[in-house]
Amino acid sequence: MIDNTDEITAMTFVLYSKPGCHLCEGLEAKLRSIQPAIALEVRDITSRDDWWQRYQYEVPVLCQILLTAAGSQEIPLPRPSPRLPQARLEELIQRWLAETI
Repeated sequence: MIDNTDEITAMTFVLYSKPGCHLCEGLEAKLRSIQPAIALEVRDITSRDDWWQRYQYEVPVLCQILLTAAGSQEIPLPRPSPRLPQARLEELIQRWLAETI
């Protein structure tokens, strides 16, 4: 949760992923089909050593990026189950968004 004194200027979700990860691909597909569309950036953890060291055993990792007047903040979100239906994922995204505003 961000401090109420900070003004939110933009929100983006980041998915830390790696090539060939079926869990990553499934979550990305569900996130991309959310309507209205959310801002989603997919980061390949094999492209940077620091991402690899941090997430090699954890992917997929979904984070919310909050851009505020004070800067940006990355908030890791609970990992959704791979079997989570699309509608339930959309509910979770809406809840996470509501909690940060």
